[in-house]
Amino acid sequence: MNKNIEKLYTLSGKPRRLIIGLMSGTSLDGLDVALCVVSGAGTRMQLNLQAFRTVPYTPAFKEEITGIFSTRLADLEQVCIMNEWIARQHAGMILECLQQWGVSPEEIDLIASHGQTIFHAPRILHGKTHFPNATLQIGDGDHIAVLTGIITVSDFRQKHIAAGGEGAPLAAYGDYLLFSQQGENRIMLNIGGIANFTFLPGTLEGEKVFSTDTGPGNTMMDAFIRKHYPGSYFDEDAALAGKGSVNSRLLEKLLDHPFFEKPFPKTTGPELFNLSYLEEAQRQSGTAELSHADIMATLNMFSAVTIADAIQKATGQNTDFHFFVSGGGMHNPLLLKNIQNHLPGSVFRTTEDLNVHPDAKEAVLFAILANETVAGGDTGFGNATTGMPSVSMGKISFPS
Repeated sequence: MNKNIEKLYTLSGKPRRLIIGLMSGTSLDGLDVALCVVSGAGTRMQLNLQAFRTVPYTPAFKEEITGIFSTRLADLEQVCIMNEWIARQHAGMILECLQQWGVSPEEIDLIASHGQTIFHAPRILHGKTHFPNATLQIGDGDHIAVLTGIITVSDFRQKHIAAGGEGAPLAAYGDYLLFSQQGENRIMLNIGGIANFTFLPGTLEGEKVFSTDTGPGNTMMDAFIRKHYPGSYFDEDAALAGKGSVNSRLLEKLLDHPFFEKPFPKTTGPELFNLSYLEEAQRQSGTAELSHADIMATLNMFSAVTIADAIQKATGQNTDFHFFVSGGGMHNPLLLKNIQNHLPGSVFRTTEDLNVHPDAKEAVLFAILANETVAGGDTGFGNATTGMPSVSMGKISFPS
């Protein structure tokens, strides 16, 4: 037997596995690295987060990614180079974290690498009916495996698309296995660059799990700050938005897009919700001269309204839910206040109350997906028509 296959076979049967989960989102703030002890699989899975760190990206790193990020016109040579380069950078960050935590690479069973999304193109966005859903994450798994010496599972989203999904949101799978609670309906709201939520039924019925993107989370606000305030990457504590006033004309035009009328589940990305989208809305609403503070206040409300509206539409106005928030948007007090104002009576907690650091949640969920790939795969979920094909995901790369 090939020694790598034999090693994979052995670790798949271990009672517990030490897995590093990685996540780098559309905010481009850094690489989330979660060290997880995972035992069992499927609904019998148990996870303990041993350590977590976000390794910040340098301005130069962000600039390199931004050059090919969410643009239809990219230098193909640069895309090719960056696929390898990002993987090498991520491998170095993993080794740095392990050294800091006093853990040797030989102790790690698996790395679960999401990679860096540079373009998301579901059919709902590209509109070319004779072409399928598509998405592209770079940061090659083979390079990470070779440079760290650790078996790496990566490129999770392709199997999801091949099985009938849109490649996102994938959080629903880990949400179901980690956070489901008998007798308690839960909404797991993640506010990253794009916002999404997962509905977890208190009946624990996998086929009733539901997940969808809602629209922009932080992506447009962050992009506006980066453009107009060089050296800053987000509106810390909503300091700028809090000084402004929501412009109703601009908000109405921002909300006027077919995406918001499309049926659930659906996915989107900064390919749609970006500064060009804002500039066109300003042009059509005659609000080109708004102050920066008023624009930020309006963008903040735009994200809040679309999140609340999506939850209300998808759940049929049912209010019997417990809300748990994660992602960068949870640190924006004005955004949370605006969402809660549109969901009266709702109480928002974070996944800290469920023993998972909110900033670590997505990296943890990819560790769960890798665990399912090598040791699970027999747990039923929804189906392709609900955007949740019942599949295990990820490609396996060996160190040698």
